[in-house]
Amino acid sequence: MAQRIAAIHSSIRATSIDLELKHDGKGDTAYVVIEFIEGLIETYPGLQYLDGFPEVKVVLRADVSGEKYDKVAVISGGGSGHEPAHAGFVGEGMLTAAICGDVFTSPNVDSIVAGIRAVTGPMGCLLIVKNYTGDRLNFGLAAEQAKSEGYKVEMVIVGDDCALPPPRGIAGRRGLAGTILVHKVAGAAAACGLPLADVAAEAKRASEMVGTMGVALSVCTLPGQVTSDRLGPGKMELGLGIHGEPGAAVADLQPVDVVVSHVLKEILSSETNYVPITRGSRVVLLINGLGATPLMELMIIAGKAVPGLQLEHGLAVDRVYTGSLMTSLDMAGFSISVMKADQAILDRLDAPTKAPNWPVGAAGNRPPAKIPVPLPPPHSIQSDKTLSRPEKLSSLGHILEAAIEAAATELVNLRDNLNEWDSKVGDGDCGSTMFRGAVAILEDMKKYYPLNDPAETVNEIGSSIRRVMGGTSGILYDIFCKAAYAKLKADSELVITALHWADALEAAIAAVSKYGGARAGYRTLLDALIPALSALKERLSAGDNPVDAFIISAEAAVAGAESTKHMQAQAGRSTYIPGDVLASIPDPGAMAAAAWYRAAALAIKEKYNTS
Repeated sequence: MAQRIAAIHSSIRATSIDLELKHDGKGDTAYVVIEFIEGLIETYPGLQYLDGFPEVKVVLRADVSGEKYDKVAVISGGGSGHEPAHAGFVGEGMLTAAICGDVFTSPNVDSIVAGIRAVTGPMGCLLIVKNYTGDRLNFGLAAEQAKSEGYKVEMVIVGDDCALPPPRGIAGRRGLAGTILVHKVAGAAAACGLPLADVAAEAKRASEMVGTMGVALSVCTLPGQVTSDRLGPGKMELGLGIHGEPGAAVADLQPVDVVVSHVLKEILSSETNYVPITRGSRVVLLINGLGATPLMELMIIAGKAVPGLQLEHGLAVDRVYTGSLMTSLDMAGFSISVMKADQAILDRLDAPTKAPNWPVGAAGNRPPAKIPVPLPPPHSIQSDKTLSRPEKLSSLGHILEAAIEAAATELVNLRDNLNEWDSKVGDGDCGSTMFRGAVAILEDMKKYYPLNDPAETVNEIGSSIRRVMGGTSGILYDIFCKAAYAKLKADSELVITALHWADALEAAIAAVSKYGGARAGYRTLLDALIPALSALKERLSAGDNPVDAFIISAEAAVAGAESTKHMQAQAGRSTYIPGDVLASIPDPGAMAAAAWYRAAALAIKEKYNTS
């Protein structure tokens, strides 16, 4: 079994790399997602997509128009690479729309808001979100934006992971394949015409009834990247997520019945009490393939799991669903989800649906042609202000230009190092994510940045980041820029001094901490920026030359980033990584923050020395 899976994995790995090289060869996976969506809607007649590529990647029911839709819209989504989740579960009786991020990257706020506008009518919409920081932030801010436009919005967060004992810092339990069962329950409830509060209540109850644990026999391959070799021959990982991050433990390969027995015991453990399932309960079983596991082997797992639940745990198994439903690219492995069931939940699971990848299948006639649905406008349309690069730069404009160019260039050069660190403590794409943002900043600066206006320039940097980065890093840096912009804007009538920049940095850090939940010592980018702020304010208060103060604060940022090697992660995906792995690797996000901050400070010093 393991040898056959390895051969399949090798073949798919080559295919995923070829997909990437047919585009620009720069590690940008956006094209992969776009072409997936194009193929998906050509295959399934009931699906459509919004005409907002490449930034907006939304799959929706072809028969739903938001203004006229008379039921609650159910929307979910997340990073791509988990197909058929989430777009494959769009259809009558299940999801109304799915928002697709780049590979393993949360979708951006603009995409989510566009999806809400496209399918939400007077009954409102429910957002079903897997418990990852980036998904919570992006969907949460999108919900607030939609509410401000007059939409009714509720959100249910699913954290069904049973592999890691509490506490998990502020990150909590990951959202895994059990989310699909929540989709089905909510979609069926919405199809019955229930009001938003009732649909949300049923989804929340379903999310509290399900537990999941995953097992991997290989590491997945991100498009355009080399597969990590962290999992040696004859080994498997227990308790992993769906983003390529390491599992909770590495063990020798064991017979399938031993592995299945262990997984079921972890899910049903009375010590963690993650799911309210006791002897005599009725349950639903979901056997999910992670991408490269043949259906034959998934059926073998199902054949071991059902009697295990019945004989070892005294449970009545009412339904079994088997298939590759929420994958991790080309990973060889599986996850098991167990949901406590009653007749109400069974009725929702049995209700008809036209979602193409729900195990029941889909019906419908293929229309003669498929064209994109127009991207819906906001409820309140305001003319955007037009900004452009000034023909002549002021002295401050030249300094800003030099600092921004140096910071972005440093992130471009650091891409591979950041990816390497992140492959060991995260999902391996930190460098690629920062690279996309940096390239967009360099390109947009030539056309749009009003460099003579510091506040508006910072705001435009946030817009560039929001357009291309996505995920946790993208939304946090967008929040960072918005808060700094607001602080600088308040001082717009004054000459911007080094102290104003320090105040703006302080406001930005406070905003990131507020919305992201992290603080000093949590092993995040704040562990680079907080020491930098402290050193900067200290040196400015002491009367140091502002340029020297920035250089000293940059050294503090670098030292702070390096110190993350000795921290236990309490935020982000690193919270799922064993401490002995973290001890040798600095936090990639902190290293990226220190790198751009130091590059900007050095550029400012050089500009002053030559002017």
